[in-house]
Amino acid sequence: MKTIGMLGGMSWESTQGYYRAVNEGVKQTLGGLHSAKIVLNSVDFAEIEACQRSADWPQAGKLLSQAAQSVEAAGADFLLICTNTMHKVADDIEAAINIPLLHVADATGAALQQAGVTKVGLLGTAFTMEQDFYKGRLRAKYDLDVMVPNDADRQMVHQVIFQELCLGVTSAASKAEYLRVIQSLKAQGAQAVILGCTEIGMLVSQADTEVPLFDTTAIHAQAAVTIALK
Repeated sequence: MKTIGMLGGMSWESTQGYYRAVNEGVKQTLGGLHSAKIVLNSVDFAEIEACQRSADWPQAGKLLSQAAQSVEAAGADFLLICTNTMHKVADDIEAAINIPLLHVADATGAALQQAGVTKVGLLGTAFTMEQDFYKGRLRAKYDLDVMVPNDADRQMVHQVIFQELCLGVTSAASKAEYLRVIQSLKAQGAQAVILGCTEIGMLVSQADTEVPLFDTTAIHAQAAVTIALK
């Protein structure tokens, strides 16, 4: 079994989900008392969020590259960045290490392709929804037509992530708003919706809607299990 490296803490609420999903995936495959071999560096999210807010992406890249190097030094065979947004600096991180990086957009794009989806809605932080580091990769590598909500809905989705989900708070009102946005994306032609922030799965799940949801935390974790057990 390969050792899975993780950059976590962004937020730690969603890193819990990664840790659980990876270990459950290994257990389901191997049975018995098996669990995943993991090296985790859980960073202080306040430092990373400050870089996001000030658009100091070089500093964020430096902090996460140093964390990634520590994960590699501790024996990881490949690396996951346990957040969608910080794939903004994935190239910096990848350049700083000698082990492979399993990119969340690649795992998600492959899952969408396999499901036959060609037009997909995307929910995430404003950075993920508005910038091209994520949408552009899905378009270029997986030929996906990626849609995002309107300005007001993007702001709402972003605020709920940072003001509620990253703090472990879920509310019925926010869930209703997210489900409204998902329905709106479907009405505009989306065949499915990407839960493109690792915390969103805390709020909405497939049981809440008939619109197919692609939870990036679950997809990324399952891809890691597959690689680890090859």
